[in-house]
Amino acid sequence: MVGDVPQTEIVALYAELHDVLDRIDAADASPASDTESIEVAVAHELAARRMSGLGHQRVLDVSDRGAHMRAGYRSLHDFMAGPLRIANPTMRRKHMEALVPMHSLHGEPLPPKCPETAAAVAEGAIGPEHVQKILEALNRIPAAIPAEHKEFAERTLAEGAREFTPRGVAELGARILAHLDPDGSVTDDADRARRRGLSVGEQDAQLMSTVRGSLDPLTRSMFDVVLDAWAAPGMNNPDDEQSPQGSKDDTDPEVLKDAAGRDHRSPAQRNHDAFKALLTAVLDGGLLGRSHRGLPPHLIIKITETQLREQAGIAETAGGACLPIRDVIDVAARAQMHLAVFADHTPEILYLGRASRFANRSQRFALFARDGSGCTCPDCTQPFTHLEAHHAHRDWADGGFTDINALAGACPPDNRRVGPKPGQYRTHIVTEGPDTGRPAWTLNTDAGQPSNPPRINRLHHVAESFTRHLHGDTSPPDKSPPHRVYHRQEERRRVPRLVSAGWSVREIDWDTDSNGRPHHHS
Repeated sequence: MVGDVPQTEIVALYAELHDVLDRIDAADASPASDTESIEVAVAHELAARRMSGLGHQRVLDVSDRGAHMRAGYRSLHDFMAGPLRIANPTMRRKHMEALVPMHSLHGEPLPPKCPETAAAVAEGAIGPEHVQKILEALNRIPAAIPAEHKEFAERTLAEGAREFTPRGVAELGARILAHLDPDGSVTDDADRARRRGLSVGEQDAQLMSTVRGSLDPLTRSMFDVVLDAWAAPGMNNPDDEQSPQGSKDDTDPEVLKDAAGRDHRSPAQRNHDAFKALLTAVLDGGLLGRSHRGLPPHLIIKITETQLREQAGIAETAGGACLPIRDVIDVAARAQMHLAVFADHTPEILYLGRASRFANRSQRFALFARDGSGCTCPDCTQPFTHLEAHHAHRDWADGGFTDINALAGACPPDNRRVGPKPGQYRTHIVTEGPDTGRPAWTLNTDAGQPSNPPRINRLHHVAESFTRHLHGDTSPPDKSPPHRVYHRQEERRRVPRLVSAGWSVREIDWDTDSNGRPHHHS
């Protein structure tokens, strides 16, 4: 019972579950025999897989009631990414739709789309990795295949998942597809259009990214033409200063022959370097236009003055990627001749007052420097190149100023979510503590619901948090230490430098004058 309100059974059961988990965590496993240790390990994984299936039902309970909307979340996706901290809400929702009984528009109960897979998850026989491989295999089955054959495929995959690893399930799916459509004649343009896609994965510890995708036949054909011209042996080799650049058709055959003899790259490495050279040509050739959301459509990089001086560390791009310092120096060395450095000042004003509603380019550079490489709305991962300048202190329509200390970067969907209604956000600029000057977002709730605290998006400040940890500052990021003062020398260590190939490199100084507005030192 909580206060005078009796606790429902489901809440009491989960409280008991956590009590049991605490007892398991405190239990001494050393007296157990080898056989018992194995039994316990098996039982643990079985329970974890069962819990993954039960978790789908708990999320669906919230969705069916619309409880997430009354708590201020616009969508179930936001709720899953926020308080539930689900790493991939989109994939989790696809699992839910396949495994959990749903309701029709008339309220009638519907069985799971993948009943055999759902049963295996409920028993704890298979886990989320198996489910993902089953769904991927089913998604590749052409739409023209009869429904009973698709049911056979789902049943076969679920039975195989009880025995095979996720990789084995993927191989089983390939064999089923070959059986259902042996010569590919059933697949049509609609199937190819449904499956087309290209995605770039997150950067790993070595800052490398995995590219996955499915190209339709025409796109594949065009890609082959590009690789044939740009990925030929000897072409666009970053390890060879004399390697010809661009297409082999524009290169002297003797020069190309000599370069090919020095080329020890694998075909995959040549493809990578050709793709990189092609992107460089697009960026340098002006094919992207002159401006994108107020920024030059080029590589924009942010590093600290210390990193540039010591040539050590990792830089951030406006697109949200990380670059080793050696790549940054290489970009700066190859920049166009009008590259300039403005120390402690910028030639354009950062305070427009009511003279203009839209932020200028210098203000957008400054926002990138202050707020990081992405949207300032909590949990949003949109990169800075997708953002708009949001009047965070006071909306323009309500008399707000287009000043740098009143603006924040926000992606278009989040910018439109600012307002007084439940599920919308209120924003303000923090005026005290180590986050002074940064935008904070508060999610509105329904009347009678507990208020949400203001939040700052920390996703784009990982490097700063790591630096603070190295320097021994362990204070919580959302709780400012009392009476902490940042002196000019300490603050300057946090001031970023922007490096842009072909554009100005600017250092923004955030000192303030007697009126509280930043001014610049020459």
